Amino acid sequence: MSATIWPWQVWALLSAVFAALTAIFAKVGVADINSDIATFIRTVVVLAALAMVLSATGQFSVSGTITAKTWLFLVLSGLCTGASWLCYFRALKLGPASLVAPIDKLSVVLVALFAFAFLGERPSGVHWLGIALIAAGAVIIAVK
Repeated sequence: MSATIWPWQVWALLSAVFAALTAIFAKVGVADINSDIATFIRTVVVLAALAMVLSATGQFSVSGTITAKTWLFLVLSGLCTGASWLCYFRALKLGPASLVAPIDKLSVVLVALFAFAFLGERPSGVHWLGIALIAAGAVIIAVK
């Protein structure tokens, strides 16, 4: 299936569905083992699955040159992904999934703020309202 068949909104919604299932499956999976080992196992599965998708779709090659800037930012992104996963699994090990996941979704708010500050993106007033509501919801869930 080509990434261009569906609009970005469909892919974003699918991402949310899979992220929700990730939280549920991870909460059960991390119950009896160290959270860092659980993260490692998940990472190996992700690598294997992605390698199979790339192989099956004939995309396991790079056309053109990968610049130093591209390498730098993809490596930084990968390091942040790893750190996020380690923290997420630790939080799931220690807390209820129904509370961990919404707090984790403060990343939505942080993405908007970082995109504003570093990428020059300018959300509309309605979008800022939605971002503020997401933040408020996470705070309400986090506070006992």
